[in-house]
Amino acid sequence: MLRELGTPCVIHQPRYSMLDRRVEPTLLPVLAEEGIGCIAFSPLAQGILTDRYLKGDIPEDSRAARGGFLKPEQITPERLDAVRRLNAIAQARGLTLARLALAWVLRHESMTSVLIGASRPSQVLDAVAATQAAPFEAEVLAEIDRIVAPLQP
Repeated sequence: MLRELGTPCVIHQPRYSMLDRRVEPTLLPVLAEEGIGCIAFSPLAQGILTDRYLKGDIPEDSRAARGGFLKPEQITPERLDAVRRLNAIAQARGLTLARLALAWVLRHESMTSVLIGASRPSQVLDAVAATQAAPFEAEVLAEIDRIVAPLQP
């Protein structure tokens, strides 16, 4: 449709994270084929892919407590178990969970950037540091796939 209108599509902005991979089978290949960039939003799954919820409680100042897009009922025991297992992978790689999650999203060739919902300067610095993470080995990607596969919508 955009070609017919003579309007170039330069960038697309889908929701994408380890916990929401719906764009992988269809959208990401098309973007790569067409040379269209991609900026993922919610790469930290509204904060679930950070250390905020690892203990199982919902901090009073968290997104889940405020009741926006992340609801307390979305922080299930299954999700927490998966996030804790992902955190172990992050620690083994010398990363925070957030850095692991951002580096994982940015590993795609067509991923131009990610949108983070930072509320503190330290979160921005942590996100920038994710760009320095070592490339993912096939075994690590396979383990991440095993962990998050049961959680996919």
